[in-house]
Amino acid sequence: MLSIDLNCDMGEGQPNDSAIMPYISSANIACGYHAGDIETMMRTIESALKYNVSIGAHPSFFDKENFGRINMNLSPEEIYKIVFEQISALAGTAEKFHAKLHHVKPHGALYNMAAKDIGLALAVCQAIKDFDESLILYGLSGSRLIDAAKETNLKSYNEVFADRTYQTDGSLTSRSLQNALITDSDVSLQQVLKMIKQSTVISVTGDEIPIVAETICIHGDGEHAVEFAKKIYYKLKKENIAISA
Repeated sequence: MLSIDLNCDMGEGQPNDSAIMPYISSANIACGYHAGDIETMMRTIESALKYNVSIGAHPSFFDKENFGRINMNLSPEEIYKIVFEQISALAGTAEKFHAKLHHVKPHGALYNMAAKDIGLALAVCQAIKDFDESLILYGLSGSRLIDAAKETNLKSYNEVFADRTYQTDGSLTSRSLQNALITDSDVSLQQVLKMIKQSTVISVTGDEIPIVAETICIHGDGEHAVEFAKKIYYKLKKENIAISA
């Protein structure tokens, strides 16, 4: 039986979190650097526990003004420090509920930069491993993040996206481009099923490219996030594809 993890970026001040939570298996919770605060983290953790959703840290650059989506020129040492600090903040909050973290998924520009730069990727992975070597890295499928996880003996999940388009090299289309986001739920659903069943995705140029899908992201701040989450959840159930972290 096929199995897939459904994850969503949460605790970012969006109104969709509580509506999406019943339809996912993992929550990536903002740690205060690009969004969120202690109260939001507590509320999101409590909701995740209610629905038996795995809890993960979602560290980013310290940049609330740009929602963590602008590249910043930080050294690997600085990257290590901010990732470690944010994991610590969420883990400390989770302890109040006698809960533990399951994974770490970098956010926004940090995610995309580390996906291409092995030095940054290694800094992210080393911070995760030094905090808790049992944590799982969620990184862009086939990227430097996945390579770095292997190099540091850290468990990783290859992540793919339900609501983003792909370039022929397997990277995500930049959000600065008009065709970066998928807004049609049927198109999203077709992409998800193709990635799970055939391990391929169609790029923006129409090429079929190989991809490893172990966890699928639905962005919680997306305009159609709740609709996407529900449709994907029920379609996977219908196709006898298990949803599990």
